[in-house]
This record gives sequence, structure tokens and C-alpha cells, in this order.
Amino acid sequence: MIKILFNIPLFISVKWLDVLDIILVAILIYQLYKLIKGTVAIRIFLGILAIYLFWKLVSAMQMELLSEILGQFIGVGVLALIIVFQQEIRRFLLLLGSQSPFGGPSFIKKIVSWSKNEAKTTNLNINAIVRACFNMSRNKTGALIVITKDSELKYHASTGDEIDAKLTASLLESIFFKNSPLHDGGAIIYNNRIAAARCILPVSDNQELPSKYGLRHRAAIGITENSTAVAIIVSEESGEISSARRGQLKTNLSTDELRAFLKREFEE
Repeated sequence: MIKILFNIPLFISVKWLDVLDIILVAILIYQLYKLIKGTVAIRIFLGILAIYLFWKLVSAMQMELLSEILGQFIGVGVLALIIVFQQEIRRFLLLLGSQSPFGGPSFIKKIVSWSKNEAKTTNLNINAIVRACFNMSRNKTGALIVITKDSELKYHASTGDEIDAKLTASLLESIFFKNSPLHDGGAIIYNNRIAAARCILPVSDNQELPSKYGLRHRAAIGITENSTAVAIIVSEESGEISSARRGQLKTNLSTDELRAFLKREFEE
């Protein structure tokens, strides 16, 4: 035993290529985290990571049968990953195609100050949303508002028109005004700013939804099924205000109930 202990090297030689390798892997993992943060994919990713680490553990302990089973699962898991993460892979490829990640000093700036940028959050202007929804409900103006705090929903925002304006009730109402070219689709709010409007959102596949719900309600349920965002819907037919969270819809909300819902979600 003493001989074995003394045979262990006291120092590990680290080359500059090893340091570069670690930095590149860290950047890749961080970019992947930013891509799937706030979506259900992060839970799947953590589950697969846990299985992989468990497989490495049982392999190190020479538990051959369990190691063989988990090894086969990991081997086939590559195909499963492509199926499960098809939307995220598509988003990643679109991101690579639309802009160069190494385009100038801005990329280095993002890496150096990423923690600082993540900390810049602004409290949601709940009163502006409630006031806008009340006015649109009274005028029977249809609206679909997606509010997110964990993810910018960049992929969905890219399907619409970028606005990047401070959240106000009048701006929300003007976006969903019936003659406005931006009134179709959803508006995405992040960090108390209207990031984009006229966004195309995924429609829920839930077959149990009543037929009375139109595309706005189904899109609100769909986006909340695939992310941690919440959605507010104003019906064009009845003026009814509804909310969606985690794929669950609550209808016929009063302005006080809407305000209480937003406070629970966005005020800690």
C-alpha cells in the first residue's frame, strides 16, 4: 500500500493546450446553458448528465452488469438526444448561421462580463400590463403577451419584429390595436422591456383542450409548456382575460386576479 501511494505523482503537468481545452469546453457548456435555460430541455439535460455520471461511477467501481446496461443506454442516447433536443439543435444551428460567435471584440467582452450582464434585471411593470389588459378587454382587442424572466426566448423573438422598448401600457395597446401590422402573433416581454412583437409561438398539441379556444389560447399554452414563461391572453370575441402557466390555463380573470397572478410570478 505504501509503495502504491509513493508511486502517485505529486504534480500533474499542465500544458497550455490543456488550459485552452478547458476554457473552450467551459465556453461551450455556458453557451449551451444559455440556450436551454428557462426551457424544459434543461431538466432533460440534467437527467442525462446524472445518468452519464452514474455510469462513470459504476464503471470505476467495476460493476460490470450495471455498467454494461448503462453503457448501451448512453450509446443509443445520442439518437435520443437528437430527437429530444431537435428544437434546441435547430436554434443552435440558426444562431451559428446568423452571426459569427467570434465576431470581433464584442465576443470577448461577453465572455468577460457575462456574470455582470446576468445580474442586470429590472422589476416588471405589473401596473402597465394590467392597465393595458383592462383597456384591451373593455375594447375587445385581442392580445397575446408572453412574459419571461429566466430566458430571453431569442428563437421565438427572432420570428417576429424586434422592438426592444421600455414596457408601457400605451405601447402594448398600440401593438395589439386592430389596424396595427404588429397585432398578429405574440409580444415577448423580458427584463421589463418589450423585446419583440408579431412573434410566432408553438401551438399546444393537447387534444383535451375545448374547441372554443382559438390560436391565441393554444399558443399561450404551447409556449408555457416548453418554457418557464407565463402568458396573458385577451379574447377578441369576449374580451375575457386569461393566463397560462406551465401549460395550465386560467380563464375569466379580473384585473385584481391578474395583478395578484403577476405579483406571485415576478415579485419575490
